Amino acid sequence: NQELIKTYPHLTINQQKEVIKGLRDYFHVCLTLGRKPVAMPSKVVDSAWHEFILFTKAYKNFCNQALGRFLHHTPAEAMSSQTKAQQGIKNCWQVACKIKNIDPKNPKKLPLLFAIDKKLKIKGGFEYTLNCKKTHGAPNYGDRYCASHIGCGSSCGTSCESSCSSGCSGCGD
Repeated sequence: NQELIKTYPHLTINQQKEVIKGLRDYFHVCLTLGRKPVAMPSKVVDSAWHEFILFTKAYKNFCNQALGRFLHHTPAEAMSSQTKAQQGIKNCWQVACKIKNIDPKNPKKLPLLFAIDKKLKIKGGFEYTLNCKKTHGAPNYGDRYCASHIGCGSSCGTSCESSCSSGCSGCGD
């Protein structure tokens, strides 16, 4: 947690624990999806993942025991295509919603992975909203994305294909 504390000194102990819970949720999503691409929808959780990766032996052992394979971290910018990155965020959205019993096409709340950056006021973080039309005038902590686009909902009136052009920081493959 030392790097997390350095990067985000405003986080309380309980908020740091919530970030770790978000990382567990991400690993749960990765386990559920197997080898399908999974994008990371949170900058603060991605930061915790980076720190974990630095402890290479522990990370390798965790991956083998918990996931049955080594989970590589691929920055979104290095993905082979934008379509793969978009599919990764859609995959993450679908499973994160399922785990929390949220209808991904008509969400009433955001899963932790999609809510945490805004909740913890992460500067430069990803901000997902349930209603795209209500983002004007709200405080902005980073890039904004409409969650209902990811879930192929109709609350913003555009197609699913336009969702998340860059609303992820890294992907597990």
